[in-house]
Amino acid sequence: MEKVINSYETLFIVSLANGEEAAKATVNKFTSLVAENAEVVSIDDWGKRRLAYPIEDMNEGYYTVVTFKCEGAFPAEMERLMNIDESVMRSMTIRLEHEAVAKATVATEETVEAPAAEEAPVADAE
Repeated sequence: MEKVINSYETLFIVSLANGEEAAKATVNKFTSLVAENAEVVSIDDWGKRRLAYPIEDMNEGYYTVVTFKCEGAFPAEMERLMNIDESVMRSMTIRLEHEAVAKATVATEETVEAPAAEEAPVADAE
């Protein structure tokens, strides 16, 4: 049976209660977990940001977005591990409808010009 590889994107917010270095260590822990079990497409480290509303009496968190490709069982296991870790305040993993591509590839595709529309010949009215 053929293995089905899907594209996923995970956003997680790490608590800054123990300091920014501890938050970066937690981020490294989960990004290395993804790298070991999936093909990483991109890691966007948004860094320290203000939350829209307080979570666990915290107003700021450390945001990270990871885009990766893997089989269907790994994202559920990663979500389970994030729920166990007390320093992860929130996390969300979604399956992307399109295939994830690196940002450099997306940029080159956007620069390709669309084909010019062919103009219909104008009939001479005599």
